[in-house]
Amino acid sequence: MGCLGTPSPLTPEVRGSVGLPYRGVLTEPVVLPAQGEGYVRIRESGMHYGTEALVKSIQHAASEVQRQRPGPPLRVGDLSGINGGKIPNHQSHRSGRDVDLVFYATSLGGAMVPSQGWTRYGADGIGVAHESEHGRVFLRMDVERNWLLVKELLLSPYSQVMWLFVSNPLKALLAEYALARGEDPFVVWQAENVMHQPKNAMPHDDHFHLRIMCPEGSTLHGCEEGGPIWPWLSPAPVLDWPEGSVDIAAFVEAALFPLL
Repeated sequence: MGCLGTPSPLTPEVRGSVGLPYRGVLTEPVVLPAQGEGYVRIRESGMHYGTEALVKSIQHAASEVQRQRPGPPLRVGDLSGINGGKIPNHQSHRSGRDVDLVFYATSLGGAMVPSQGWTRYGADGIGVAHESEHGRVFLRMDVERNWLLVKELLLSPYSQVMWLFVSNPLKALLAEYALARGEDPFVVWQAENVMHQPKNAMPHDDHFHLRIMCPEGSTLHGCEEGGPIWPWLSPAPVLDWPEGSVDIAAFVEAALFPLL
């Protein structure tokens, strides 16, 4: 059965994002350029390949944040390797559907500043960027620009968000900010579902980990979701289950229950 989900001459229909984000490979990779409107890659070379849907979503969201609230660019971490599969320092990022996005930051006084690496932020949104001879250098998570990023990823015409891994306290800050400024309650509800602190990994208090759904039609070519099928998705992903074999409503309820 192993060869059925692996690109080979015996399975010519298997291509693109193949398998699961934590057990898969990538064919037909698309490179995220080193920089673009509103973003810059952290690494000059390395793990910067993804599906076309992922790359376009990053570019779309970064450019929209820059257009609406100009400032220092979004710093983009690892996507996947050129052929997918296991890469250093990650358990996932294997099938071109994952990317790490460093939080936008401000000074304590509110001035937008470039992100200083992987700064860990507490429940108050404040973090220590680094130590210096004059003492600690503090930053504040830029809640405004980070919420804009979340919203534009959700509104992207290129992909659907499966997860946006982030710590629970920072999720609360972002959701409260969005509600306070009168954002569309439906978009906030979507954000509250996809933003999630993983149980089997670091809390993600220093960056977002974006994971998108399988690109439309790609389940027929070997892509496996490996996560919830959100009720707002349209069109709904193709599910190749025999009629009557699965209670779809029960499946969706079970997938969403931990997040309610």
